Amino acid sequence: MLNAVFAFLTYLGTAVVLLAAFVFIYIRFTPYKEFELIAQNNDAAAIALAGAVLGFTFPLLSSIYYTQSIPEMALWAAITCVVQLCVFIVLRKQAKRIEEGHISSAIMVATFSIAVGLLNAVSISH
Repeated sequence: MLNAVFAFLTYLGTAVVLLAAFVFIYIRFTPYKEFELIAQNNDAAAIALAGAVLGFTFPLLSSIYYTQSIPEMALWAAITCVVQLCVFIVLRKQAKRIEEGHISSAIMVATFSIAVGLLNAVSISH
């Protein structure tokens, strides 16, 4: 029982650290300041960031399920981070519109972030 609890805490703790690292990297990668915009009630920035977080979290969940070790899980998290940054690069022209609060642009970026994240997640199983 203690081994199971230790494994749970290890994977959960590592996953939370990897998620925090992703958010730290992602918000520095985008040309706008998400948390400042969110504090100013910019829903578009919140939606876009939420999509990126979910797009990262789904593959992270998959890596916990399918991999055999913490280092392997971390490797998939790094790959997933790069994939999410690539999604933003492809949709970078939407950045100014998100900064200006355009919800439609944020929904598009969030949708592609989540969609690619789900494809990434299912690909980890093979």
